[in-house]
Amino acid sequence: MDNILTTHTGFRFEVRRARPEDEPTLAEFFTHVTPDDLRFRFLGAVKEVSHDRLAAMTRSDDAHIHNFLALSTDGMLIAVATLASDRADRNGEVAICIRQDRKHLGVGWELLTYIAKYAEELGLKAIESIESRENRAAIEVERDMGFTVTTDPDDATLVLVRRELGARSAA
Repeated sequence: MDNILTTHTGFRFEVRRARPEDEPTLAEFFTHVTPDDLRFRFLGAVKEVSHDRLAAMTRSDDAHIHNFLALSTDGMLIAVATLASDRADRNGEVAICIRQDRKHLGVGWELLTYIAKYAEELGLKAIESIESRENRAAIEVERDMGFTVTTDPDDATLVLVRRELGARSAA
């Protein structure tokens, strides 16, 4: 898979797997994320991302968890993504967070496209994400990419967005 992506705006960035030595860079990255985006990413009030969470995002020894970093051509960390598949490797849950000053460049769209292709190569049948109903921008992008949106049956403040992969995919 090509690891250099170009957005519709012409912005170029590299995607690679996260490594343990990325933890300080990841910690610094989260200081450039809006409070709302932190809340949307972790689905709760988070003022600072803990060492345990950072470690989990850089040191995955679990074959079902895949953490990715998106870096601009000058090496700046601009986005992070996680794909966590269920134990049967049928469905994957996706979470993406983008640096505040790199939004609206098409990074989220391209990164989600990359993650969907990666999930398909793993043999997953669908990807999904749990979103705060308030995260309208993300939900709109996901809808445009062929995700279906349904209300979480356990929490009306959340929605589940889901896209089938493979030949059955509408996107």
